[in-house]
Amino acid sequence: MIVGRMTALLPLVLFAGLCLQVPAVVGGGVACLSWEWAPGMGVNADFIVDGLSVFFGLIISGIGVFVILFAADYLRGTLHYARFFVFLHLFLLAMLGLVFADNLITLFVFWELTTVLSYLLIGFDNENETARRHARQALLVTGAGGLALLIGFLLIGGLAGTYRLSALAELARVIQGHVLYLPILVLVFIGAFTKSAQFPFHFWLPNAMSAPTPISAFLHSATMVKAGIYLLARFHPVLGGTPIWMGTLVIVGGVTALLGSVLALGQSDLKRLLAYTTIMALGILTMFLGGKTTPALTAAVTFMLVHSLYKSALFLVVGIIDHETGTREVTRIGGLIRAMPVTAFGAATAAMSMAGFPLFLGFVGKEIMYEGALAEELFPAFATSAAVLSNALMTAVAGIVLIRPFLGGQRPTPKSPHEAPVCMWLGPVVIGSLCLIFGIIPDWVGRWLVEPAVSAINPIAEHSGLTLFHGVNNPLLLSILTLALGACFYLIRRPLRRSVAALAAGMPVTANGVYELGMAATARTAVMLTGFIQNGSLHRYLVTILAVFTLTAAGVWALNAEGFFEPPLFPVLPFWQWLLVALMASAVGVVVAARSRILAVCALGVVGSGAALVFLAYGAPDLALTQLLVETLTLIIVAIVLLRLPPLAQAAGAPLSARWFDALVAVGAGTLVAALTMATTSGVLDRQLTEFFEHNSYLAAHGRNIVNVILVDFRGLDTLGEIVVVATAGLAGFALIAGRRR
Repeated sequence: MIVGRMTALLPLVLFAGLCLQVPAVVGGGVACLSWEWAPGMGVNADFIVDGLSVFFGLIISGIGVFVILFAADYLRGTLHYARFFVFLHLFLLAMLGLVFADNLITLFVFWELTTVLSYLLIGFDNENETARRHARQALLVTGAGGLALLIGFLLIGGLAGTYRLSALAELARVIQGHVLYLPILVLVFIGAFTKSAQFPFHFWLPNAMSAPTPISAFLHSATMVKAGIYLLARFHPVLGGTPIWMGTLVIVGGVTALLGSVLALGQSDLKRLLAYTTIMALGILTMFLGGKTTPALTAAVTFMLVHSLYKSALFLVVGIIDHETGTREVTRIGGLIRAMPVTAFGAATAAMSMAGFPLFLGFVGKEIMYEGALAEELFPAFATSAAVLSNALMTAVAGIVLIRPFLGGQRPTPKSPHEAPVCMWLGPVVIGSLCLIFGIIPDWVGRWLVEPAVSAINPIAEHSGLTLFHGVNNPLLLSILTLALGACFYLIRRPLRRSVAALAAGMPVTANGVYELGMAATARTAVMLTGFIQNGSLHRYLVTILAVFTLTAAGVWALNAEGFFEPPLFPVLPFWQWLLVALMASAVGVVVAARSRILAVCALGVVGSGAALVFLAYGAPDLALTQLLVETLTLIIVAIVLLRLPPLAQAAGAPLSARWFDALVAVGAGTLVAALTMATTSGVLDRQLTEFFEHNSYLAAHGRNIVNVILVDFRGLDTLGEIVVVATAGLAGFALIAGRRR
């Protein structure tokens, strides 16, 4: 446990280092770091330190400190305790790498690292089948989005001629005016929407509650799901500002916010309730990133900070309640303020910020949110209505999270409630206090945190300071309306919960249901194809491989090769070589017509020996020797094996149609390989690689045999891998034979 607490020093040091960068980014400073990674492909490990990356980095590292301290006590005595902290710290570092990456490929690598590590953390309780299933669901949904994102990144890099993010903003007009802009936008949206649980990909996030509570707090407040929001913010100068960008984000974000807030009221498990409020918050953030005005972007950045603070504190509070009472069901707990006063304080400050009460940062964020919604260029009425209704429902949820567990009469719980250890309640108290302190000094928050991040998104943004009171205006009136509606929703929470739960249960089609149907269909298809192809018949395996190879290779050649239908020119050969060809062809005929396995194998040996003579005739004695040795060993080993098999006459029971199909596949594959060989050798060969190896084999590798030098030096690791594979196959074969003998 002490070691677990000590590991919090890593995010603490990172947080302190990022704090030192704040004055520089407030002044508009941008620092770029770069190391060569794959310079031949134009890929470097580029990183950027600007207002947006520092803003996200402070949230990730700051909340990470309290999550790690909380986890040290929360998971005490848990199996694989040390493994959890390894995964957690790698997760934190991967998220930091993502937000500081200034190269599309670098960003994608960290993007996928967060996907893999979230899979490991969600399924940390690997003996629980539900946890494994939900971890797999998160991996498949976000991983599929990651593949789409990679394609989008490659299209952007090919179009712009650079993978550097900071350089793409200058090419925004070129990218947006290109015919590939729409496909790029769709691919980037898929990556961001799957990661940040936007409709219709929202279903995986509540299921991710199978993760331990510290991971839920970290994943929902500072990492993973915020990666998609960060991606949209970072690409705003590159892809944003167009009608399709604004319209898509406003509509998708608004629908997601409304859906998440409504579904939250149907939950009685506090963790799932908070999970649906995260969907609401992610929808709000996406909606405001669709705007291009300063109020809209300021609203997105401000609400990002607001949500990260109150959501991390509330998840940790729920973890404390579960840890100390043995339940998370809101209907089974009450009056906990008497036994857990410190935890109640942290819950109160976070919940009141979530509800948007005056003097709290949530109130400031809500006012700037309504100002941004009213300033939206597309669908301002929809954006404003979605924001008001979603926030009103969140006010009711804040009441459920605060009032139901802590106030009223104390209810019996599976465990006798008492205050948690200091490392567990420290996070909710400190983070909740920040919700209040930042709400009292919003101008300081705006100047040092929000404005530098907004400037990184939109460098020409005008000043939009955060203040506690803007006067009596439309945003203030909307804030009052939100609190009033939230109070009404709280008063009718029980019938609302029953109605929402009944509606969700009665939906004929849901996103999660579509996913489950897709997984079931995939499994059935896999079983069907496996039963047809992988039926244990080596004959069918070989026919399938050759048929697929022939069709795909011939199809690609037909589509891309010029003069595909031109008849190949037969080379002029000496008479003795024509005799060799005739001998090999006759041997092939013997193989086809033979009724003795030994005769067929000997005829195949004649074909292989003829190939060795061809290699020898064209000046490759080492290759000829290798071919001859392989043929000899094959003849001996296969002959020994075939002595134990029945004669061909007993095994020949295949119908005539199957024999004709085999013949068609064999002739097609042979014809294709022969045509490809003749087409390749008849053209002008590019000798660039040949000249490189001729020049460097002796000078660099001190070898005169170019083939050996290539195998041993230039591709030595590849050759070592092949040796390992062959040796492993040999050992496996030996084990099978030895087991059969026993």
